[in-house]
This record gives sequence, C-alpha cells and structure tokens, in this order.
Amino acid sequence: MSSAVTGQAPMLPRQWVFGVGYTPLGLEAALDSIAARPAAAPFAYVVTPNAQHVVVLNREAARLGPVYHDSAWLCLCDSQVVRRLAALAGTPLPLCAGSDLTVALFGRALAPGDVLAVVGCEDEVLDQLRAAYPAQRFLHHNPPMGFEHDEAAVMACIQFVERNPARYVFLATGSPRSELLAARIAARGLALGTGLCIGSSLHFLTGARQRAPRWMCELGLEWLFRLVQEPRRLWRRVVFDSLPLFRYAAPALLARALGRKRAVAEG
Repeated sequence: MSSAVTGQAPMLPRQWVFGVGYTPLGLEAALDSIAARPAAAPFAYVVTPNAQHVVVLNREAARLGPVYHDSAWLCLCDSQVVRRLAALAGTPLPLCAGSDLTVALFGRALAPGDVLAVVGCEDEVLDQLRAAYPAQRFLHHNPPMGFEHDEAAVMACIQFVERNPARYVFLATGSPRSELLAARIAARGLALGTGLCIGSSLHFLTGARQRAPRWMCELGLEWLFRLVQEPRRLWRRVVFDSLPLFRYAAPALLARALGRKRAVAEG
C-alpha cells in the first residue's frame, strides 16, 4: 500500500524469510515508530506473524500475501523459533513479539486521554482494561463467532472503526481474521489511527490468560506452555499449522549449509 494511503513515509524494506516479508525492527524501534504516529493519521496496521502464520502464509499466499506484504505497514517477527531458524539460514531477524509490544505500548506510549478501540475480546477484559488504565477511553465492539462468514457482521466491524476514531485500534478476533479485517479497513481509506493485530495480547495484559514464563519465551517454548494449558484448542494448530514451518525453512537452511561446505572446500 502506498504512503498516500497509510499516511507514512514509503514502506520500510522487508527481509524475506521462509516466504514472509518481515520489517526488520525489534521491540524498541517498532514501539518508537508506532508511538510517533499521530491519532489523526490515516489508518495503517501492524501484523506480527509467528511460526503458525508463516505456515498459513505459505499455504495461502495468494489470499494472505497481499494482506501481510502489500497492505500492512509493519510486519514484525513474533517467533523465537522463526528468528533462530532465520539466523541459521544466514538472515538475522529482530524479534518483536506482539504480546511484548502490547505491554510496552500500554506501559510507555499512551498519553492521558488517548482513545483506544478494541474489536473482539470479552466484556470482562474491557472492564479490566478500563480499571487498570483510567486515563484512557476505551471503545469496544465484539462481533459474533463466525462473523467473518457474514458480510454484514464484517461491515459492522469496519464501520465501528471508521465511526469511532481512535489512536490505537486493537484487533483481537484471531488470525487471520484480524489481519483480513485490518486490510479491508485500510483499503477503504476512511478510518484513522494505528491498527494492531494482537491475538491474545490483551488477555495476557489483563491476566485473563496466563502467559508463559519469560525463560520459556526466550527459549522459544511459549507454544509448549500454551499447548499444555489448552491442549484441546491448540493441538491441531501446533501439529498442522506450526510444525510444518521446518519444511518451509529447510531449503534456506540447506542452501546455507551447502554454501558453507563449498566455501570450506574452496578455501
């Protein structure tokens, strides 16, 4: 998407890793960029693909590629596993986990009176946010389950964002629903603010769900912690939508290994 639509300078260069074009920004640089956008800037959105998203993006490149690569203002790496595999493949990639970004945003970037819109999440989560951050004004729209299959429900989400200008718009309807919704909001060009496709980040922020201990996050084991917590809901996501990451990473890893072997032989 052009800078005329996003209200930004030209999109930052991307680093292509395993079929995904990441914006090479770590947490601090991403936070600075997001916080610098004024509330009245034309709507632009941030995505944070993890290992599961890499797999789904490769499987559905025609449908989801434009959403992540052409329309998203920032595409940040949300996976220690992806980051480490990328390093092994010879492409250093900064980490910017969506949950960490949300915590940093609430802790360091909000100003008194900022308007925050949330699409998704239970009413109880919004009550906790309002209690914890009384200096902010929260607007909330929670679409019904399966809303993505109902055009009227999708339009209700879009028009909620357009009619309720907010500095930050937190899209918490699950992936890729949030990302597809953000792309449609951006394409219409009528909304303001910065959208963040943040998954369960608000649940972690309020304590509605427990996040993995820091040491597990740093070792790339957050997925295991969540799987143990919610095995019925997440086992299929791990087995079918995350583990195949290694298949998409294999060509780059093999090329890197062969390149090193050739360099040693020629040396």
